[in-house]
Amino acid sequence: MKKDSPKIDVTAWTNYPNTLWRYFEAMPFEKDSKTWESVTMGEGQTPLIILDPLEPDTYVKVDYLMPTLSFKDRGAAVLMAKAKELGVTKVIADSSGNAGTSIAAYAARCNIACDVYLSHTTSPKKIAQVKAHGATIKEIVGTREDIAEAAQKAVGEENTFYASHVYNPYFYEGTKTYVYEIYEQLKEEPDSLIIPVGNGTLLLGAYYGFKELYDNKMIDKMPKMIAVQAANCAPLLNAYEKGNDRAEPVTNKGTLAEGIAIAAPVRSQQIIAAVRETNGEFIAIEEDEILNARTLLADKGFYVEVTTAANYAGYLKYKKSQGEKVIIPLCGAGIKSK
Repeated sequence: MKKDSPKIDVTAWTNYPNTLWRYFEAMPFEKDSKTWESVTMGEGQTPLIILDPLEPDTYVKVDYLMPTLSFKDRGAAVLMAKAKELGVTKVIADSSGNAGTSIAAYAARCNIACDVYLSHTTSPKKIAQVKAHGATIKEIVGTREDIAEAAQKAVGEENTFYASHVYNPYFYEGTKTYVYEIYEQLKEEPDSLIIPVGNGTLLLGAYYGFKELYDNKMIDKMPKMIAVQAANCAPLLNAYEKGNDRAEPVTNKGTLAEGIAIAAPVRSQQIIAAVRETNGEFIAIEEDEILNARTLLADKGFYVEVTTAANYAGYLKYKKSQGEKVIIPLCGAGIKSK
């Protein structure tokens, strides 16, 4: 979990637009870099809303209010701005859908060629989004791990920049802004974050972000990381319950929550360590609980994709303490999935 924390200068935040780029100086760019200015689409600073007046300490952060309708725009915007700064002319990405859409959109902004490796079973709506941004789609028949392997092989053969939301550290420099915003919006740290976890893109970004705030003495404690997995594909939960430091691959029995259907998460050791270090826990969700949670969120006015519904289902199972401030990310818009 080693990662050096930047020195945070809060007074510098107002020198930048009120987007995730207000935290530019905490990101690893050249000091006077202006590349991001031609890349940004105004992403970030999504609303933090009390979900229900009867539960005043439970908030949703509506991260589907992003240019491509998912939180992955945080990582993609920062990653592709860095790729442009480095003079990259082509990127390759692999994804279950949302990350590929985000990378494709920001690659288009950067005028960088983009190949996205996806499963042949990816939601048609997500495939349509990727195509709309001009990326070349490589459909792979196989598991999520087979797709990543195909992309990595192409990266090696073409000697091309790997715009991976799993492996590329610049992506996490974008997802960490999720908690910088929470810190500003709440004026303090929350007690817990409930996060859907497959490859850990948001959970690790949130952990790194809070660690930076903590190291800079801006918060007094690390919030608990509550990680949600679909019961039909839960390698991280299995490892956590057995007391193991890393996950063993499992067979994906099939889940509606395609965004977290990762049978062999490569950053499992870091994810499990983050949950343990923050006194968090893992929660498993059944398929019927996912569909029920999606309906319940829609009844409150939030139409989310299925993976985000799994997250809310996790909250409904979580044993919340009296007065505990909990944040639930609404990661993807409902129109992205069936």
